[in-house]
Amino acid sequence: MIKTILYICLAFFCALSSITVDAQIKNLYKFSTFYIAANGGTSLSDRNIYNVQDILTTATEETPYDYSLTAGIRKIKRFQYEPTSPFKDGTETTYSDAATIGLSPFEFLFEIDYRRQEGIEYINQNHFLRYVKPIWLAKAEYILDGFADVEYYETTQRLRLRGNKKLSFNLGAIQRISEPYGYDPLEEWILSNGNLHYTYLAIQEGYTIDVYDNQYIDPQGNIVATSSAVWDEVVIPQVLSDYVESKRDELTNQWVHSIVLGFDYYTYKKNAWLHVWGNFIPYHYNDGGEYSYHNFNDGEQWYDYSGGLIFGLKINKHLGTFVEGKYHKYWNREWYDFKFGINYIIF
Repeated sequence: MIKTILYICLAFFCALSSITVDAQIKNLYKFSTFYIAANGGTSLSDRNIYNVQDILTTATEETPYDYSLTAGIRKIKRFQYEPTSPFKDGTETTYSDAATIGLSPFEFLFEIDYRRQEGIEYINQNHFLRYVKPIWLAKAEYILDGFADVEYYETTQRLRLRGNKKLSFNLGAIQRISEPYGYDPLEEWILSNGNLHYTYLAIQEGYTIDVYDNQYIDPQGNIVATSSAVWDEVVIPQVLSDYVESKRDELTNQWVHSIVLGFDYYTYKKNAWLHVWGNFIPYHYNDGGEYSYHNFNDGEQWYDYSGGLIFGLKINKHLGTFVEGKYHKYWNREWYDFKFGINYIIF
């Protein structure tokens, strides 16, 4: 009888646990949106290139069409100033996603975007988990901006100091993982007069130069230039680009532990709204690593910061204005987006 009761209790507990876990999962994804979208359009017009070295020749430089393929899942409560839309098409510019504090306790975003713009292909990724309570907050984030050439992981844990319902301050720690920004692989090839010893670098990378036949040969044995002008203006820039990229790929990612101060302000009325947030990172722990950013900043501290602004004002029934944007400066690298304008409605 005791065994039977234990089995019944165990079965009941397992069933209850299953229901609880299932309910938690459903609550986790409740009101979230999964989306896939494709966009495309004409890029730069074709361009004719003329060459008169021996005889007149004409070549056409074609730029393929622009496109974007976006997929993601998000659970972020919409701010009152944000317009409603029946679909996510992948072209939205939602600056409020970068805010430190949202409207719901737990929010998340996982988005990947494959793009080709003016013939250049790159990938953007934006993933984060954000949990906000009245007296503390935590956030984990991964950013990859292929166009701006920025990639890093970031986590932060902060205490919140609430001034009032509209304004709050926060203080805490922030940890970031990234490639060793500031490292210049070409620095060791700089001569005392400031010039770059690019010929020796190319030879080290496997290129050969036949001075008698005036031929420049790549590591695969292909003739890539037959004049010094083509070698200097066409081949060498590609050699340097490949060298820098390979050296950057060889290095391991670097940790940066820092202190962060931040604030968030949000107010909304039907005819006026303002949402501002900012993060200031004044101190970074120096672990003495070879590729620590301190070594590329003369051993000194530096200031990192980010922020955003969303402002809208309906002056009257006809006239309105808006300003929106976000800004980052990490490791003395800047990337930003903004837009502003005036609307006038004619009745």
